[in-house]
Amino acid sequence: PENSLYFRIEKGPLRRSFDLNSPEIQQIKTWAIEKKVHIVLGSVAFKDSGGVDNSTLWVSPSGEVERPYSKIHLFDVDVVGHAPVRESDNFKAGSEVAIKEIDGWKFGFSICYDLRFSELYSFYARQSVDALLIPSAFLRPTGEAHWEVLVRARAIESQAFVIAAAQGGEHKYKDIVRETYGHSLVVAPWGNILAGSNSKDETPVVCLQSEWIDKARAQIPMEQHRKTLSTFVKN
Repeated sequence: PENSLYFRIEKGPLRRSFDLNSPEIQQIKTWAIEKKVHIVLGSVAFKDSGGVDNSTLWVSPSGEVERPYSKIHLFDVDVVGHAPVRESDNFKAGSEVAIKEIDGWKFGFSICYDLRFSELYSFYARQSVDALLIPSAFLRPTGEAHWEVLVRARAIESQAFVIAAAQGGEHKYKDIVRETYGHSLVVAPWGNILAGSNSKDETPVVCLQSEWIDKARAQIPMEQHRKTLSTFVKN
């Protein structure tokens, strides 16, 4: 999910950030090599010479670590019942969309609050991505109201799978408590939920089939009908 290695709830500067030499990253590289799998860290506080990004890390079976995407839309919001969140106090915003192709599958990247900005996913739809990764850490109030409907909407409008791993539970630091909603989801291109988790102890496992993408796009050929809205805007 988002904040895979460190979930910040305290005020002030970040207590933790990571780089490619961090022992946590090195351990995950070891697991990827041992298990011969790709491991995606939804996001970590990644530090480089330019500052700290909220970034996705992709670890290959050979142990290569890539940072394909940094969160574009930072969460600076006052949610009723929670302390104000100012992500931009500690993170710099990403500036580029990202698509990665593995074994014939095209993955589009986003992180948490990005989910609310449909223009990002319209871009991915035009690029015919096969799956959207949306690692998240929705607060409970916003999660209960918006999480499922937003995730399913992104799958439907993009006609792609959505894989949305989500933080869930209480996060405590001294006298500060923040509760995240959880409910990780895997959604098909038709919008139906293939797997979901109501518990922090559940790990959904799903085999995705490219035929489901083809079927959804054949039934409703959105790409053939898609128009550039600027054509309809009068100056």
